[in-house]
Amino acid sequence: MSTVPPPPLAPPRAPGRRRRVVRWLRSRSLRGRLAFLSAAAVAVAIAMSALACWFIVDKQLYDQVRTDLLNSPQPRPAPVLYCASSPEAALTPQGTSPSESNGPVLRDVQFVLANTGQVCFPEPASRAVVLKSSDTAAYHLKPGQSIIRDGTYTNGDPAVVRISTFQNHSLGPVLVMVATPTQSVESSLQGLAILLGAVSLGGILLAAVAGRLVAHSSLKPVDRLTDAVEHIARTEEVGTTIPVHGDDEIARLSTSFNSMSTALANSRERQTRLIADAGHELRTPLTSLRTNVDLLIRSNDTGRPLPPATKTKLLGNMKAQMQELTVLIGDLLQLSRPDAPKAGPDLTVVALHEIAGRAVERAKLRGPGLVFETSTEPWFVHGDAAGLERAVINLLDNAVKYSPPGGTIEVRLQQGVLTVRDHGPGIPPDELQYVFDRFWRSPSSRQLPGSGLGLSIVAQSVREAGGEVTLGPAGDGGPGALATVRLPGGPAPE
Repeated sequence: MSTVPPPPLAPPRAPGRRRRVVRWLRSRSLRGRLAFLSAAAVAVAIAMSALACWFIVDKQLYDQVRTDLLNSPQPRPAPVLYCASSPEAALTPQGTSPSESNGPVLRDVQFVLANTGQVCFPEPASRAVVLKSSDTAAYHLKPGQSIIRDGTYTNGDPAVVRISTFQNHSLGPVLVMVATPTQSVESSLQGLAILLGAVSLGGILLAAVAGRLVAHSSLKPVDRLTDAVEHIARTEEVGTTIPVHGDDEIARLSTSFNSMSTALANSRERQTRLIADAGHELRTPLTSLRTNVDLLIRSNDTGRPLPPATKTKLLGNMKAQMQELTVLIGDLLQLSRPDAPKAGPDLTVVALHEIAGRAVERAKLRGPGLVFETSTEPWFVHGDAAGLERAVINLLDNAVKYSPPGGTIEVRLQQGVLTVRDHGPGIPPDELQYVFDRFWRSPSSRQLPGSGLGLSIVAQSVREAGGEVTLGPAGDGGPGALATVRLPGGPAPE
């Protein structure tokens, strides 16, 4: 069984002129493309203006010739005519060129006899208008009517011809042809074309130079922006800005770049500070753990075991330090999430009042001697359930930590506003601006347990849900602090 080979593939088509132009433009620099496009736009505008000017002058000149020809009086056959069977036969080598003068415009007159078909001139002439087959239609014109057409002389010169007719008793129908040469009009139009071409060429050259200068001037801010970006890429020194002038698109681009550069610098600063603060916070429990482990190893190596009570206390301390490390690492992982809200499956409709109830039950276990006054109304928000529950628990943990023994913690949820009020020492006014900073702890509470990340996690979780959180003194003038969380939502799930 024989197989038929597939037909050969057709060769790829060569790129067209338009594709080659686009490819050439893409290979040029931005300055070169801008200069070329501006020069091309000016060239097209100049060419269109030149063509429009030429056509307007052409129409006006020929309209003037036709108007003068229509307004000229109709000639009559003279008593003596010079006739022949064709225009060429009636011409004399040494005759006068024009047969009639009307001011500065010269006209040539010739008659065509309908009965004999002869071409006649009122006097010897050296040029005649070439007849067309359509000229015989003028025999049917009414008196006073005429036809204007473009024609040529027998020597090839252009002319405008007026054709009319009248009846003669002895000659019969006579076709009257009056021609005006347009060689001077053609010469004027040719001179105008040369002048417009020279002006257009000069304008295009000037447009190319001007386009180059405009491109160089317009792209100076882009050059500065490029230098700044290359400097950042070479030195990794974020925070570099460029001067902004005006309010145009380049100024907006420069402003956006400055904002981006400043944001990158702030981000790097926060990252550096976070690493330094995390290292500082991790150093303390790790140092304590190493000291306790060294003590246990030394006691075993020397053959002098620790007393059971001391060893039990030492192991308890190690367990507490391990728990502190676990909490700190969990907080760091929580804060490593991006600050922007996540648009994904984690964002769901969350019952904030149920989260507050569960958080209060957990807080009661951590503060068994405290009194919790709870009043919550149904409120549903759109956010991350785990993150919001962690935020509410952190607020309650903060209230439990600073509440005095037997103190009261008030938890309220009304119209989407969650408040947590304790009756502890409160927060000094000069420290309120730092309470949501990472690893920040009040100097008066450095001895209390905690990593300094709880309120930062609260701020991030609330911000991801589209809300806001504040922490300040109690509004009634009493002791304690008041944390307020506002979240958008509604009393019913949507």
